[in-house]
Amino acid sequence: MDGERLFCDTALAARIERAEVRLIAESSDAARARRGDSVGFARPLAGGVASFAEADSPFNKIAGLGFEGLPDALDDVEQAFAALGAPVQVELSQLADPAVGAFLTRRGYHLESFENVLGRRVGEAAVPDGVRLARDDELDHWLAEVADAFAVADTEGVPSHEDFPRQTVLDAMRDMAGVRRYLAERDGEFAGGASFRVTDGIAQFTGAATVPRFRRRGVQTALLRARLAAAAAAGCEVAVVTTQPGSKSQQNAQRQGFDLLYARAILVKGVSSTSSSGADSRHAS
Repeated sequence: MDGERLFCDTALAARIERAEVRLIAESSDAARARRGDSVGFARPLAGGVASFAEADSPFNKIAGLGFEGLPDALDDVEQAFAALGAPVQVELSQLADPAVGAFLTRRGYHLESFENVLGRRVGEAAVPDGVRLARDDELDHWLAEVADAFAVADTEGVPSHEDFPRQTVLDAMRDMAGVRRYLAERDGEFAGGASFRVTDGIAQFTGAATVPRFRRRGVQTALLRARLAAAAAAGCEVAVVTTQPGSKSQQNAQRQGFDLLYARAILVKGVSSTSSSGADSRHAS
């Protein structure tokens, strides 16, 4: 970390990717526990994880590659995805070993999209008015409101390559392991929700969406500030958030001191991942 700005070297990138791996693996396990069956998997792969949570889940992916050598067991993983009728999607950091990208390209993976990982150092912050932790008895309401808001995507920036059914978004957010959920209110109404979790001193900002009629009223900014305050209270060193390139969410994050740390390339083999796999629920600002 350099002055007030956050410089991301390969060591920090590897740490962030390890946190992402844990989020995906634990959420994939939670999906199987919710269903009460063992269909799917979350298996280690060259320092990363290969996960299939359930059909169309945003946790169906390979993440965290490129920091512990080539994925020698990829044959078995590809066969496991194929047996479940799913394409293989890899999210590969640009700070990973370039040999991994070349290895995947030779195996027939094609570039489908990008996502940006932004981060900032965590300092003292105050929870803004109108934002609070969601109570346990508000979970179903929080999930429904955020899923509905997430379905109305912001049109700024590069369009997402993913489009998930509402029930899939609901289930994925319910399964997201170890998160704390916040809600923002405006005029006495639910205006937006967001979550975060702590892994190895890193605060991962996840699952944020703003109700369409409350957009451009500072809701996402307030949710960012509330989570920064919670991250500071939890003793985190770094906060990270993933956005679509050029999106309003990226702009809002950068206004709150987040720097662009690196991009992840979305590499796919098999049927297009447009509606069958991808990252955890992202911002709809």
